[in-house]
Amino acid sequence: MIIKNFEIDKFKKSNLNLHLIYGVNDGIKQDLISNIYIKGFEGDILKYDEHEVLNNIDEFISNLLTKSLFGNKKIIIISRGTDKLCALINDLLDREIIETKIIIKSSVLEKKSKLRNLFEKEDRLICTPVYEDDSRALNIVIQNFLKLNNLNLSQEIKNILIERSKGDRINLKNELSKLKNLSLSKAKLRLEDVNKLSNLAENYSVFELSDNYLAKNSKKVSNILNENNFSSEDCILIIRTILNKSKRLLKIRNQIDNNTNIDQVISNLKPPIFWKEKDIVKKQAQSWSTDEVKEIIFKINDLEALVKKNASNSMLFVYNFVSNY
Repeated sequence: MIIKNFEIDKFKKSNLNLHLIYGVNDGIKQDLISNIYIKGFEGDILKYDEHEVLNNIDEFISNLLTKSLFGNKKIIIISRGTDKLCALINDLLDREIIETKIIIKSSVLEKKSKLRNLFEKEDRLICTPVYEDDSRALNIVIQNFLKLNNLNLSQEIKNILIERSKGDRINLKNELSKLKNLSLSKAKLRLEDVNKLSNLAENYSVFELSDNYLAKNSKKVSNILNENNFSSEDCILIIRTILNKSKRLLKIRNQIDNNTNIDQVISNLKPPIFWKEKDIVKKQAQSWSTDEVKEIIFKINDLEALVKKNASNSMLFVYNFVSNY
């Protein structure tokens, strides 16, 4: 059963326990899980990667069906879900897991995906696709944040925040949180405050590095690395920029698989690609297959986890990643 991400009343009325959330928008995934499931929840929240579940399937099911002596309810979040989970889901449908909510997060799932079809067609399951945020959706994020925190921003500041967020509501919320903190010491926030505070102002070298990495311009990538003294603080920005551009590339590749006219796909893409980017985006689309782009996204997620655990070597990990294909 499909429930769209904005149909909040349907989520609240549903008593179903298995929920698939798939697509490119990690920010909406976080919002759904936080607002629908975690907010106000006092039980156990367990997080797994798909391979952890499948490699220990008997133990997973046993723990799932075993009730806590203290009566604690559970929420289980499984990341990077694929068609490999179908057998497990069918098995769980035949068991009683009344006190356990299971949420599966997946990247883009094609129409032929067995996991997607299972969740869409089965009335005992919830399926929610999440797509890239457009300006309207990001503006709603801002409005909700301002209302919740009793803040005011000019429309000019809102437009700049939306533009600089690059379609990522996670970036947008980070910057809004900074402005909230600044508002504690300033009665009125001005445009200059945003320009000074925001880390989202276009860092040319980072975006150039990301574009040339995806275009497989190894010589250019090497030159950028040699000419820029990136700090450890730049690592997450680099990773998130490559990730966002990779997700856009995956969207393009998926459309190319159904329409061989690459120029038409790029021209019709929503949100539109800036004309200066079209040539390098075309080269990116010609340099990778759809499956290869999916693999890049998985590797970038692994890289981000590695960097967060090993901050002292973060830049080395990033250098090694962008220098090797």
